[in-house]
Amino acid sequence: MASEFRLPKLAEKESTGTVARVSVAAGDVLTSGQVIAEVETEKAVVEVPAESAGTVLKVHVKAGDEVKEGTLLLTVEQTAADPALAAQQEETPPEAPAETRSETRAKEDAPAVAKETAAKADSRQTEAPANEERPPKDNVRALVPAAPSVRRLARELGIAVHQVVGSGVHGRISEADVKAHAKRLITGGAARSAQELPDFTRWGEVRRERLTPVRRATARHLGSSWPEVPQVTQFDRADVTLLEAARRHHVQGKGAPKVTPTAVLLYVLAHLIRGSEKFRASLDLARDELVIKESVHIGVAVDTPRGLLVPVVRDADQKSLLQLARDLTELSLRAREAKLGPAEMEGGVFTISNLGGIGGTGFTPVVNWPETAILGVARTTTEPVWQDGAFVPRDLMPLSLSYDHRVIDGAEAARFLRQLCERLEDPFHLMLEG
Repeated sequence: MASEFRLPKLAEKESTGTVARVSVAAGDVLTSGQVIAEVETEKAVVEVPAESAGTVLKVHVKAGDEVKEGTLLLTVEQTAADPALAAQQEETPPEAPAETRSETRAKEDAPAVAKETAAKADSRQTEAPANEERPPKDNVRALVPAAPSVRRLARELGIAVHQVVGSGVHGRISEADVKAHAKRLITGGAARSAQELPDFTRWGEVRRERLTPVRRATARHLGSSWPEVPQVTQFDRADVTLLEAARRHHVQGKGAPKVTPTAVLLYVLAHLIRGSEKFRASLDLARDELVIKESVHIGVAVDTPRGLLVPVVRDADQKSLLQLARDLTELSLRAREAKLGPAEMEGGVFTISNLGGIGGTGFTPVVNWPETAILGVARTTTEPVWQDGAFVPRDLMPLSLSYDHRVIDGAEAARFLRQLCERLEDPFHLMLEG
């Protein structure tokens, strides 16, 4: 008996992705639980197992295909080893695909929605923006992460909901996002991003390359953060001469984690953030409230072949320097091997981005919304510093602190960054903190 293997739910709040690899072909004999494909989501690469044993009759997807929950992956001829599954399929009618169910609900709600939309349009006499966008294709519409009420609001305002940048988890679109998008369209702030590019082939050959899920997520997230958060960057330099000497002479036993500058920064920041609640807060303008998190989870940006990922170190303020070094090493390795789960990149209150290993004298990192601050670290250099009547060589670490000026004042940011420098300059202080 032939059966269909469909893409299951990949992770909580994440049901779409791109096929990274198909590991079976027509004629292959499957065992139950065997990996048949790998699907790359915005945050991780997920292995898809076979639901049961059988022989592959047809493969319906290939590497590079966009897939969503319920997409048909394989048609398989069941073996006699799986009578339970065959009986279950005969007794239980197949569930309609997610897109069909959505369309059914939309048809059922259509009369009520139309009536409500007409009433609101008459009362508000809202004029649609002049540059109203074309409606998306059906398959695009199904992938937009937005509730029916949000879609309804977008229709009322004459906005194509798939053009709105979502600020929620995994890009989920809220009513506030739709209103902000409408405001930017009216003022011209977002018109530039909606314009079509010129025909570059007029000046030479071009090559197009599809954005990876990670790059799409990064573009959407930073595109939302930059216009919404009034960001300021504070600069300072820490004299880490003594700290670097102590770190280099640290004797590491077999199997001991490497204590990197990032691990030290993670340790010092965790204690500073514990005593500075605005640096572990989020601004909720809808309720005119500041949401202060009691847990100190710190994200660390990792450069990977798939793009920038930010795994989160949990409860950093409750761990020793060696524990943090071990966690950081493991998370960074798993990020580069595409083995991180989505939950391991959520819930951070602050982010560190260390580019010192690459180079540069400084940069302005973008706040990782809904956090309120991010620390950028450039390469440490040895420079002559005037001390006690003479120039002496000192190791100086450039630091850049970007922050949400709606929550953190300039003086607060300057004090925070100076306190960070003072702790890095005095290794003995680190021992007292521990």
